[in-house]
Amino acid sequence: MDETMLMTGASRGIGWHAAIAMLAANPELRMFVTDRTGGLAEALRDKSGNPQVYGVPADLSSLDSVRAAADHVLERARVTSFVGNAGLQVTSGARRSADGFEVTFAVNVLANHLLLRLLGDQLRRVVITGSDTHFGDLRHNLGLVPAPRWRPPTELARPDQPDTAVAGRTAYSTSKLAVVYLVHEWARRLPDAEVYSWNPGFVPGTGLARDSGPVVRFVAARVLPLLTLTPLSVGPRTAGSHLARVATGPAVAPSGSYVNLGQAERSSDASYDPARERELFAAADALTAT
Repeated sequence: MDETMLMTGASRGIGWHAAIAMLAANPELRMFVTDRTGGLAEALRDKSGNPQVYGVPADLSSLDSVRAAADHVLERARVTSFVGNAGLQVTSGARRSADGFEVTFAVNVLANHLLLRLLGDQLRRVVITGSDTHFGDLRHNLGLVPAPRWRPPTELARPDQPDTAVAGRTAYSTSKLAVVYLVHEWARRLPDAEVYSWNPGFVPGTGLARDSGPVVRFVAARVLPLLTLTPLSVGPRTAGSHLARVATGPAVAPSGSYVNLGQAERSSDASYDPARERELFAAADALTAT
């Protein structure tokens, strides 16, 4: 059956490799990719050999831009799958999105929720990239990212945290806990779809630290990639191949599952909270309403 996918976060790192793998392995796949700067669709067509790649102008930190992107795609195709791979980590808890929300929460949570709301029940496969930083322990984040600090979602959306790297990284891990909550609730509301949160594990060299200072950027680019030679980490190409299989291959687990690379696992104990899941869903609906 022909498949049409909307994918975010395909311009570099894990998403780039995943998009190439999906397009090369599935000649009938039609893919729309969000693109802030232009040229991404052409690059993916050239690299994969699949001509059915189309760019969609979008800034995921702007809800109006997200709505326009969804309209652009829905006018041209019936979207059957969504891969929300775009993710943001900044060195501040006070940075604002175009709509005045804390920007990490806006991109990692609200943009994904709004796209799912707009794409509707035509979806059959949904994969949103999460992170094992949501566990908040040394085993899962090597002490590099603080543990999540959950608060009511309307408070998480406010850019009133300190203008520090610690606050920015806490916002990131908290947003990834929110992704798991969001996936659980969307799995209930899309009974005909397979909805997954997907964890790439620790993947150096993805560009996630590009907002950091020069020392952190150097360590992220030159030192941490050495961990891919150990069981502690994988490279962007390997992680991308796993994402491609989860997004387009046979169902890997029941809908709502947390998939670590290619295998369903239990997410953190704190991530199973139906009350928080319902609260987040309702707040995301309210915050993204026109």
